[in-house]
Amino acid sequence: MIKLRTEVELPKFKKKLGYRHQSLMIGSCFAENIGNYLQERCLPVMVNPFGIQYNPLSIANCLEQLMSQKNFAENDLFFAKGLYSSFAHHGRFSGPDQEAVLGQINSEAAEAYTHLKNGTHLFITFGTSWVFQHKESGKVVANCHKLPAGVFNHHRLSVDQITEIWIPLINHLKIINPNLHLVFTVSPIRHLKNGAHENQLSKSTLLLAIESLIAKTGQELISYFPSYELVLDELRDYRFYATDMAHLSELTTDYIREKFAETILEQEAQSIINELDKLIQALKHRPFNPLDPGYISFIEVQFEKLEQLKLKYPFVGFNSLARKFHEKIIN
Repeated sequence: MIKLRTEVELPKFKKKLGYRHQSLMIGSCFAENIGNYLQERCLPVMVNPFGIQYNPLSIANCLEQLMSQKNFAENDLFFAKGLYSSFAHHGRFSGPDQEAVLGQINSEAAEAYTHLKNGTHLFITFGTSWVFQHKESGKVVANCHKLPAGVFNHHRLSVDQITEIWIPLINHLKIINPNLHLVFTVSPIRHLKNGAHENQLSKSTLLLAIESLIAKTGQELISYFPSYELVLDELRDYRFYATDMAHLSELTTDYIREKFAETILEQEAQSIINELDKLIQALKHRPFNPLDPGYISFIEVQFEKLEQLKLKYPFVGFNSLARKFHEKIIN
């Protein structure tokens, strides 16, 4: 039989993800894609409580601040371009009202701590080993918030630097939650601002660092999901990228989600998702006339199916999906 592509072997996870336990996802926008997919299907997953994080040091800082239950205060923010922002957070937290910014930051951090302390899985997606270091404070930032380039130094972390940061961090995580399993992955999204060669060096550094962490801590604690390899080796074609040739196409993202789901999700969770997908597709349907009695009846039937699922699976939190149906019916 002639093979026309390389098939990447997927890991066999002993500890599976399901609806009965919380989990936390932290990392690049690829983590957001997977996490949002799971959230839409009502799994108890929290995604990026500090916003999108790209480099291993910023992600480590995020986790340390969660574990210490740090309460962010006024001196943790800076004011620029009419907004209060935090170098530890993504721009989605920035705003003109200082109290509102701190309220959102601390609220999401408190919720994330419960997921970290009580959850079964922590998913970490490294995007790049390049970091921006704020010259004045000497701290590596998670986001530059479009400040002038001259405010920062820019350099690439080494494998040793990453492992030296993450080994004690992992030990700390084990104390906080002995039942936590860490799943690392490297984002297949390319960072081409420094050139194609530097992107390869950056991704290679991340892959080697994760391999070193697994070797030093053991596969019982850490697993690796090959999202990078699925795109670079199995798909291996520019038609699987978006028009900027750096981000992934919708088809590619869906493909990796499917591989992720079949690998990490419990069979029960996969069955529930199969039922939910039909309702989600119905919810996304755009009629020519939203006021058509036939369409209204169709939505009401779908909502009744959701009510039946609530009775069938009382341990699943369907509130977010139910709220969307209510909004659809009211509108």
